[in-house]
Amino acid sequence: MDTFMCSSWYHLRYLGPHYDQGPFDPAEYAYWMPVDTYTGGIEHATMHLLYTRFFHKALRDIGITRGNEPMIQLRNQGMVLGEDNEKMSKSRGNVISPDKLVNKYGADTVRAYLMFFARWEMGAPWDSNGIEGPSRWVRRTWALFTDEVNAGNPSPDTLRALRRKVHQTLQRVTRNFEQFEFNTTVSSLMELLNEMYKARDNGAAGSKEWNESIDLYLRMLAPIAPHVAEELWAYFGKPYSIHQQAWPKVDEEAAREDEVTLAVQVNGKVRERITVAADASEEFIQAEALKSIQRHLDGKTPKKIIVVKNSIVSVVV
Repeated sequence: MDTFMCSSWYHLRYLGPHYDQGPFDPAEYAYWMPVDTYTGGIEHATMHLLYTRFFHKALRDIGITRGNEPMIQLRNQGMVLGEDNEKMSKSRGNVISPDKLVNKYGADTVRAYLMFFARWEMGAPWDSNGIEGPSRWVRRTWALFTDEVNAGNPSPDTLRALRRKVHQTLQRVTRNFEQFEFNTTVSSLMELLNEMYKARDNGAAGSKEWNESIDLYLRMLAPIAPHVAEELWAYFGKPYSIHQQAWPKVDEEAAREDEVTLAVQVNGKVRERITVAADASEEFIQAEALKSIQRHLDGKTPKKIIVVKNSIVSVVV
């Protein structure tokens, strides 16, 4: 009953576990359904999800549920293998105990490593040495935000570079979370942390840009290291809880680069690269691209010049 019956419609009963006028609360159903994302191992796609879809469609046919599908998207995760590259099992003796790792490193570090060490959908063999990297990152995050540092006199360029990096990271992290690319989310925050250390050393601590970077960093950190993020959020006197805060919005202007480098192709082959202002006009970019490739034209006149914003200039001769 629990495996094939109840688990096929539990997502509906969860909507109102104390509702006694029917199988589920219609008002909650209207708000929550369909399920945004369904995750699980590959076996779920042929077992549990199959039964769940059958139940939904049967209930739909008798007028209880609505729509063709109970879930919008399926995301299968990969398998964490043993260090011997085999499936973990007690008989092989290659099972890694999470409790021991949590006792040694803390739950947030173990969680961060699980997100970082492999792509969500691919999985990989466990590497006991690999957890040291996320462990150092968590400790460095704590140190950066809690060390006593006097406010400096940062240059406008330092503050502008800090805001740009923070909002560019927010762009990537937002996209990565939506695509279940958790490993690149962690690496993006590691990279941002290094830039924040540089900004602090250049006097940014105490500025409004610095305070904004801390706020946004913690919000991005919260899904990865929820306990550390909550502690630091409280440390800065912010309202309880960080996990009840809205996901931040990217400041597109702050994220914009002052300059961009474009590859210049001639008949599909990259010949040169040019650097122009990020807001340069298409006419200006075309002119600069033509200047850079004169020696590749052999005196011929281009038939077409195509500018792909922030990416490439394609010249057809």
